[in-house]
Amino acid sequence: MTSNITLEDFETKAKKWLDENAQKKPETSKKETEWGEGEFSVAVFHNLTFEEERDLLQEAAAWQISKAEHGYHAITWPAEYGGLDLPIEYARAFASLESGYITPSRHETFSVTTRLIAPTVLHYGTEDQKNELLSDLFSAKIFCCQLFSEPGTGSDLAGLGCKAVKDGDEWIINGQKVWSSGAQFSQWGELIARSHQDQPKHKGMTAFMVPMDLPGIEIRQIRQMSGGTSFNEVFFSDVRVPDRLRLGPEGEGWSVALTTLSFERDHSDSDGGGRAGGKWSQLLGTANSLDLLDDPQTRQRLMEVYIQTQIQRLVNRRAADLRKSGKPPGPEGSLGKLLWTEGMKLMSDVVSELLGPRLVADTQTWGTYEWGEHVLGAPGYRIAGGSDEIQRNIIGERVLGLPKEPDPYKGLPWDEVPKN
Repeated sequence: MTSNITLEDFETKAKKWLDENAQKKPETSKKETEWGEGEFSVAVFHNLTFEEERDLLQEAAAWQISKAEHGYHAITWPAEYGGLDLPIEYARAFASLESGYITPSRHETFSVTTRLIAPTVLHYGTEDQKNELLSDLFSAKIFCCQLFSEPGTGSDLAGLGCKAVKDGDEWIINGQKVWSSGAQFSQWGELIARSHQDQPKHKGMTAFMVPMDLPGIEIRQIRQMSGGTSFNEVFFSDVRVPDRLRLGPEGEGWSVALTTLSFERDHSDSDGGGRAGGKWSQLLGTANSLDLLDDPQTRQRLMEVYIQTQIQRLVNRRAADLRKSGKPPGPEGSLGKLLWTEGMKLMSDVVSELLGPRLVADTQTWGTYEWGEHVLGAPGYRIAGGSDEIQRNIIGERVLGLPKEPDPYKGLPWDEVPKN
C-alpha cells in the first residue's frame, strides 16, 4: 500500500481485509439496535480479576498484531516503524469500518502502550530506541506502563521524589511509584525520576524506558473495593538502568512527562462520549425505556449531554489534526481532558435524575441499575491524568495567558524546598 492511495481504494482494501479477518456484527431491527438484549455496560473502570484482565489484553494484542501485518494498526504513523503514513481521514475511515465488526474490547494498558508511550518514544527516542521499541509498542507485541505518580505527590507530579543517581554509564534508581495501571502485565515502563537535587523541581528530572524485569523492581497489586486489581505499587531498590535507555536529554524528564500526559489528555474519549463510562446512545436508550422522552425537562437535559459530546468530538478532532502535522501535543489536550471529565459528570447527574431510586435498587429493569457503576466511577477520572484543577491551571496559563499561580519556592533547588 502506498501513501498516494485514494481514500476510496483504501476503504475497499480495508473492508476486504476486515471481511476476511473479522466477523461482521449481525444486522438487527431498529428496536433491537436501540435497546433490548445482551450486556449493558457503562462502567468507567474495569473490575476484573487478574486472569480476566490478562485474557482481555491477550485478545486485544492478537487483533492489533493481525492489523499490524497490513499497517492498519498505525495508519498515520511513519512507514519505517510499520505505519502507512496516511492522512488522519484514512484512520477515521478505518475506525468507522472496524466498528461494524466484532473485535476485542480495548484495555487501558493497551491504549497507554499504543497511544501514549509509543508516540512519546517517537518524539524523544534515539534511533536505537525507536528501532528496538517502536514497532513492538505500536503493534502491542509488548506492553508498557506509566511510572509517574508517587504516594506523596498527588496532582503535583513535579514534586516526585524517586531518585536516579548516575553511576558511570548506568543510573541507580530508588523509590516508589503508585497507581501504575497495567504494571503487572507490562514488559516496559516509562519512568520519571529526580536526577538533579540541585535543580528547581521542574528541571531536575530525567525520563527512562525501564525493562520491568530488572533486578530490584517489585510490583504489588492494589486490590480495590470493587474486587478488581487494575492498579499497582512499584518499588525500585538499587535498580540499575543503562544510560542508553534514557528517554530524552538528561534533566529534561518534565518535558517528556508533559508530552505523554498531553497524549493522554488528547486521547481522553477521542470519539466524544464513548471510550469509557457510557455512550450518548445508552443514555438516550435508558430515557426512552422509561417513557421520558416526551418530558420537556428531560429533553433539555439530554440535549445538554449531546451538545457536550459533540463539542468534545470536535475538539479532539482538531487535536488529532495537529498531531498529524508533526507537532507534539500541547496544552489544548487539557481542554479535551476537561471536557471529557465534565461530560462524564454531566451524564452522571442526568442519569441520576432520570433513574431516581432505580440507581441504587435493582428492579431487574434492563439498562437502569447498571448506571451505578458509571456514577461511582466517573469521579475517578477527574483525578487520573491530572485533576480538573490542574487542567484549568494549564488552560488559564498556557492557552489564555493568565498570570501563573504564586509559588514561594519557584527557582529554589529541589533539596532546599520544604517537604511534607
